[in-house]
Amino acid sequence: GGGPAGLSAAVYAARAGLSPLIIARDGGQLEGTSDVHNYPGFDEGVDAVDLIQRLERQAERFGADRKECGVRDVDLTCRPFKVYCEDGEVITSSAVVIATGASPRWIGAEGEQELIAKGVHTCATCDGYFYRGKHAVVIGGGDTAMEQALFLARLASRVTLIHRGGFLRASKAMATRVLKHPNILILWNTSVKRFVADESTGALSSLDI
Repeated sequence: GGGPAGLSAAVYAARAGLSPLIIARDGGQLEGTSDVHNYPGFDEGVDAVDLIQRLERQAERFGADRKECGVRDVDLTCRPFKVYCEDGEVITSSAVVIATGASPRWIGAEGEQELIAKGVHTCATCDGYFYRGKHAVVIGGGDTAMEQALFLARLASRVTLIHRGGFLRASKAMATRVLKHPNILILWNTSVKRFVADESTGALSSLDI
């Protein structure tokens, strides 16, 4: 993994003299945002790309190597472990740290990718602060969507949960909290067709549903 978790593991492994190899396709979800304001040590925030580059330089300074590789498969049945890259290369190691993080699920609507970090986000705890006192929208019906909606309900003036189905897939406990929350409105059987940008600022202005 090429995000903060994988790079932090590489720093510790390198300092222990273990000659770690960082295998990653990219810098993870941080590459989909602009500024990071919730990472320890940066009281005024830090540029996401700059943060990843700093972590990479730190790991390399202690002796870690890096290879760009989309991992196709991993064989952990016997040592040495094998990591199969998409380009056909097979990497062997006596230990593997899996720090692949998570990948957001996109809905594929028009304008979605163009407005990432301009009103479209995948992490409420990361970016919700910027929408304090504003109207926020969460799309989804599972546990993750419930968590995001409940967190935003503490900051935003109101939260609208848009769900394409007629019932929530989330656990009963999470769904009940959302259904009873006075600051959360649910739009059932509704899908987002387009994310609309403001012509003057280029930021998200509205949704077509």
